Amino acid sequence: MGNALAQISQSGVAVWLDDLSRDRLKNGSLTKLIQTYNVVGVTTNPSIFAAAIGNSDLYQSDIKQNKDKSTEDIITKLTTDDVRNACDLFTQIFKSSGGVDGRVSIEVDPRFARDTQATVTQGKQLWQIIDRPNLLIKVPATVEGLPAITELISSGISVNVTLIFSVSRYKEVLAAFAAGLEKGLANGVSIKGIYSVASFFISRIDSEVDKQLPIDSQLRGMTAIANAVMAYEAYSAFEKTTRWQSLADKGGNLQRPLWASTGVKDPTYDPTRYVMLLVAKNTVNTMPEATLNIVRDSGVFAGDTITPNIKSAKSTLAKLAMAGIDLDKVTNHLEVDGVAKFEAAWLDLMSSVKAVANGS
Repeated sequence: MGNALAQISQSGVAVWLDDLSRDRLKNGSLTKLIQTYNVVGVTTNPSIFAAAIGNSDLYQSDIKQNKDKSTEDIITKLTTDDVRNACDLFTQIFKSSGGVDGRVSIEVDPRFARDTQATVTQGKQLWQIIDRPNLLIKVPATVEGLPAITELISSGISVNVTLIFSVSRYKEVLAAFAAGLEKGLANGVSIKGIYSVASFFISRIDSEVDKQLPIDSQLRGMTAIANAVMAYEAYSAFEKTTRWQSLADKGGNLQRPLWASTGVKDPTYDPTRYVMLLVAKNTVNTMPEATLNIVRDSGVFAGDTITPNIKSAKSTLAKLAMAGIDLDKVTNHLEVDGVAKFEAAWLDLMSSVKAVANGS
C-alpha cells in the first residue's frame, strides 16, 4: 500500500491541516507535517483557536502583557501572531507553487457573519496586521457574506469562503468571487496575485441527513459526498464559462473547491471516506491531524473519485428526495447552526482570555 497522502497530492489534491496552535509552532509538529505528510497549507476557525488558546499555557504571558487592551484586541494579537508565524513556515511552498499553496487562513469574528461592512472592515484589518502574501481571509458564505467576498477580492485580498453547505449557495460564491475580480480590474488592481478557495463542509451534512433516514437505509452516509460531487460539477462548469475565460485571460486564478469538515463523525464509516472519495484535480482537502494520520496509513488510492461519479451522485440525490429528504432545508439549517457554533466558540475564547487577563 502506497502513501495515500502523497498519491492524492500527485493527483491534484492539496493537503492542508485543519488546525493551528502555538504548541504546534513551538514543538515542530507543523514543520514535521510539512516535511513528511505532504501538508501544503493550514486552515483555522474560531473553534480551533478557542481550543488552542484555552488549553495551552503558551499564551498566558502575552495575555497578561496586553491585559489593558480589550478582549477582542488581545485575541487579535494572539491569533494574528500565530497565523503570521505559520505563514512564514509555508513561504517556500508558497513561492514554489506560484502562490497556489502555502496558504494559512484566519477567520473574521463569527459575530460578523450577518454584517457585511463589519466583515469587510475586519477582513482588511487582519490582512494588514498579518501582512503576508500567503494569507487567506475566511468569510462565511452567508447572504451578507457574499458582497463582503466581492469587496475583499476587489481590494486585492485573497479569500477563503467558509461554511458552504449547498450547491446553490456555492454557485453564488463563485459569482461573488468573479464579481470581485471584475471590480478589481475596473479599479486598476492586478488580479494575478489574488487567490481563493471555497470551503464546502462535508461530514455535517451526513450527520444531519442520517438522523432523518431509517437505520437500515442504504442511503445513509451518501448525501455529503454526492453533494460535494455536484459542487465540483458546478466548479467545472464555471471554469468553461465565457465570464471565467475572460478573467483567466487577464490573469485570474480560479477559485478552488476545498473539502472541509472531513473528519468522519460516524464510527461505523470508513474514516478515510471524506478524503479518498473526494479526489479530483484542483481541489483542496483540509483535515484534522487524526484524519491525516489514518489517510496516510490506510487510505486506498483509487485515482479521481469525483468526475466518474457525477451521474451516480445525481441518482443518489434523487433517491434522497424520494425518501423525503429536503436537502435545501438541511443545508439552510446547517448554515445557521454552523454560524451559531462558531459564535459560541468565540464567546468561550473571550471568556478564557478575559479570565487570564483579570488574573483569575
